[in-house]
Amino acid sequence: MNTPSLLNQRYQIEAHIASGGMADVYRARDLMLDRTVAIKILRDELSSSATFRERFRQEARSAANLSHPSIVTIHDFGLDNGKLFLVMEYIPGKDLKSILRARGRLPVNEALPLLIQACAGLGYAHSAGLIHCDVKPQNLIVTPDARLKITDFGIARALSATNPDEQARVVWGSPQYFSPEQAAGKVPSPASDVYSLGVVMYEVLTGSLPFNAGSSTELSALHQTAVPMAPRQLNPDIPPILEQIILKVLSKEPSARYRSADQLGRALMSTQRPLPAQSQPVSTPKSPASATAPTISSPVPTYTNDQSSHTSLENSPRPSPLDIDWSTWGLALLALIAVGGLIPLWLWVYFLYFPLQP
Repeated sequence: MNTPSLLNQRYQIEAHIASGGMADVYRARDLMLDRTVAIKILRDELSSSATFRERFRQEARSAANLSHPSIVTIHDFGLDNGKLFLVMEYIPGKDLKSILRARGRLPVNEALPLLIQACAGLGYAHSAGLIHCDVKPQNLIVTPDARLKITDFGIARALSATNPDEQARVVWGSPQYFSPEQAAGKVPSPASDVYSLGVVMYEVLTGSLPFNAGSSTELSALHQTAVPMAPRQLNPDIPPILEQIILKVLSKEPSARYRSADQLGRALMSTQRPLPAQSQPVSTPKSPASATAPTISSPVPTYTNDQSSHTSLENSPRPSPLDIDWSTWGLALLALIAVGGLIPLWLWVYFLYFPLQP
């Protein structure tokens, strides 16, 4: 793909960052605002589709309204010389897939803060009515200071609209990470994103995918019917409670999973354990294969936990001995007076029917 050096007379292309199935990503300079940005230039076959361009424009506008620390900000989008492009904030760092390839599985105490941040970003998008549809490690960017950013909101949804008949037969997302309902060709929901994030969790903590196959068709069948190996069989360091969470997220039925990414985030936060005193952040080995992988040092999560469901009785406020409920005492007194006032009436009725014998 021939890439222009200047897009829309505003964005100066500086360097190629990465390539994917649908687009190439470049570092560029916004000449108008004098800032570094990332630009995703889509493949020519996508840019040439009028249906895709219109759906992409809609999805880009929706994604541009998202403002969250765990979501890559969309600055601009457009079409220049037949090339459709998306301008985003530039995030120094590596995608999570590259980190896993370089380092293998991550220790639990390193993985949890990243996963919780992913839950926070997805939960925010879901509350805004947006579904990612393609949650995978390649779309999770990790910065050198261990902040996680979700990218590529809406592109999978736009791709499903390239043909009127596509929605019924196109699998939205990536085969290794799509949910059973996506594998069956059904419309994704927030629960679909939760499942895909569950596959990411499994891979990050075990170093393996829950399902492997030689084709998308085989993977589709496995996602719909197969039971994954218990994570602790691959990594005994995973706490049992965390294993239960992963397996719940990978349930075949959407209703059996967590209702939202927010709920999953709270569940993950409840499993966090403090780092042992002797533990140090795991540094990246100084080898050519891993020299570019960022060091992950358990950042403070950006996800805000709702503690309402975890409040213990010990922490609940207790009434003071001096706090007298006067309304209750008043009602009791009125009841006593009422009962006492009926005694003479009862005596009168009794003696009326049973007079005293002389």
